[in-house]
Amino acid sequence: MSEGIKLFNDEKVRVKWDSEIEEYYFSVIDVIAVLTESKKPRDYWYRLKKRELEHGVDLSTNCRQLKMPAHDGKMRLTDVLVDNC
Repeated sequence: MSEGIKLFNDEKVRVKWDSEIEEYYFSVIDVIAVLTESKKPRDYWYRLKKRELEHGVDLSTNCRQLKMPAHDGKMRLTDVLVDNC
C-alpha cells in the first residue's frame, strides 16, 4: 500500500492506496474535519460512533483500521473509509 495526502477544498486528507484491490482508504478523522469544520474531529467521530451504537448501528464494523502518519509523524492506527467507486 502506498501512502499519501489528498487535498479536498485545500484541506489535507490522509490516504492509502491498495494497488492489489485498486481502492483508496481515507482517514475518517480527516474527512470529518473537512466536512464538518470541527475543531476536534476525533471527539466528533467518537461521539458519533457512541450515539449510533445506542441506536443499534456499530460504525466501527464498517471501518477498517490502518496505520497512517499522525500529526507527530509516528505511524498510528486510525479508522479508514474505503472508496470503492
